[in-house]
Amino acid sequence: MKLPKIVLVFFGLLTIVSCSSDDDSPKDSDPQNEAIYFPPLNSDTWETKSISELDWNETELQPLLDYLENKNTKSFMVLHEGKIVIEAYFDGHSSTSPWYCASAGKTLTTAMTGIAENEGLLDINDKASDYLGTGWTSAPLEKENLITCKHLLSMSSGLDDSAGDGVEPENLQYLADAGTRWAYHNVYVKLQDIVATASGQDWSSYFDNKLKNKIGMSGAWIQTGDFSVYWSTTRSMARFGLLVYADGKWESEQIIPESFLNDAVNTSQNLNLSYGYMWWLNGKSSYRLPQSQIQFPDELIPNAPEDMYAALGKNDQKIYVVPSKKLVIIRMGDAADDENFALSNFDNELWEKINALTN
Repeated sequence: MKLPKIVLVFFGLLTIVSCSSDDDSPKDSDPQNEAIYFPPLNSDTWETKSISELDWNETELQPLLDYLENKNTKSFMVLHEGKIVIEAYFDGHSSTSPWYCASAGKTLTTAMTGIAENEGLLDINDKASDYLGTGWTSAPLEKENLITCKHLLSMSSGLDDSAGDGVEPENLQYLADAGTRWAYHNVYVKLQDIVATASGQDWSSYFDNKLKNKIGMSGAWIQTGDFSVYWSTTRSMARFGLLVYADGKWESEQIIPESFLNDAVNTSQNLNLSYGYMWWLNGKSSYRLPQSQIQFPDELIPNAPEDMYAALGKNDQKIYVVPSKKLVIIRMGDAADDENFALSNFDNELWEKINALTN
């Protein structure tokens, strides 16, 4: 297979676009006091960095791209300190093609919850019923009142994850007290209703005003049944990944509160050590998977760096953030192998290929 056209264009432009990289100076003291590049708003301009500049193993690029294409990938993007190192599209996809984020978009809801809390509109330790009213579940009132916004963020509501995908009261059945059981559950979407109620705006407007427009994202929330799913481009999701990598700050503006974000990308409860606030965490001693109560005694993705955290969506939508390697990586497309809810064997195989390239 030849390099995808976009990659050929990228390499042809490297000497032109990256010539100013030596003049970059730190924007601020964000993470590890590094110089993080932020692409300008409302522009296709995005500075690049070459594989040779990073001293990566360039002979491993083509095997990585071949593997991605064979695994039903639509797009793949690698940022180093915010600059594009790899940008590849397959199967007719392009930089302007929207794709669904699936559950990788849960982390957008996490971010908005933190923003709303920082504005004093809500407290994640409040009861969800303070914003949703009583009767939003089929649980007894005293059990429903145990469920806080934080329980929704951490997937520990105690509601029955086998009662259907919907989030109407009849689908939200009591199974255990909030905080005593971890289960990957669509009930998280109620946080969008909570944020909308607390802000006095509809969900999409508040999202656009407080996050999307501030970092130059594109895309829209598309209602599908009971769920609002975010559709966006690869570059747009890379902007969000970069924001998170930069501790929630875009250039000089703190958008997601740093303390909240730090909590979001660390263990949020003691039931699934590999789960924060809808971010999956590597490097922990055990993990649990969607639709399972089995605890696996291993780290989430053994081939990935221990400090990596990830937004993982159905059929292998991925945002990987790796502070130690200064990387943000996006993968969008169809399922690499079988359909899945979040994590799959593809994650570990993909990281084997990425490691070969990045040494």
